[in-house]
Amino acid sequence: MHYFPLSWQFLLLLFFLFIFLLIATEIGILSYAYQRIGIGKRYVFSLLLLSLLGSYINIPVFQFPPEEVVSGAYADFFGMRLVIPVVTDWPATIIAVNVGGALVPFALSLYLILKNRFYTQALLGITIVMFLVHMMAQPVRGVGIAVPFFTPPLAAMIVSLVLSRKYAPALAYISGSMGTLMGADITNFDKIRGLGAPVASIGGAGTFDGVFLTGIIAVILASLMRASQTLPADSR
Repeated sequence: MHYFPLSWQFLLLLFFLFIFLLIATEIGILSYAYQRIGIGKRYVFSLLLLSLLGSYINIPVFQFPPEEVVSGAYADFFGMRLVIPVVTDWPATIIAVNVGGALVPFALSLYLILKNRFYTQALLGITIVMFLVHMMAQPVRGVGIAVPFFTPPLAAMIVSLVLSRKYAPALAYISGSMGTLMGADITNFDKIRGLGAPVASIGGAGTFDGVFLTGIIAVILASLMRASQTLPADSR
């Protein structure tokens, strides 16, 4: 199942943000960031790009009993325009998993947890962000569950800095991505039926923007922490 979860204007904004980070890294502004995250520079950007392009792909898992669904429209939520795919002869809500918004973040988060062995901090960070996102998440007709795009990255940044400055960048990514998926999609699964969404995708429309921006925030956070550590002692 192929469709982008966000309007082309916001997808273009995310793409330009990605290009900005790529250029900033190549000229050395963010050169240290990836060591703090725990992944090589080229692999981090490959994963971010894969996440952005993977938002186009949804893997069907199962479907709810037949109901009237919305087709070929948009839903506005907190200034975001979410895309409702055009469907014909579509009798029910299909539950799917988004590649870019769920599978890629899950794989990367699992790798970071196993690599850094900060199981307690990761679990605590995910739990806190999950709780905050769950409180902000709202059912949206035709889409499923949506959350304000600024909630996951801001919550992840604050939580990661409180839990561990040493591992803050990696924790920000793990807490923000996994906390968003669980707090928005998983814990609100019972609210999807009756919304008329042709496709309710875990990590798709309503949550992908927050997950992707969390990855961007993790990179920026790592760079800022490096800058603060390299300041002369008398300038702090």
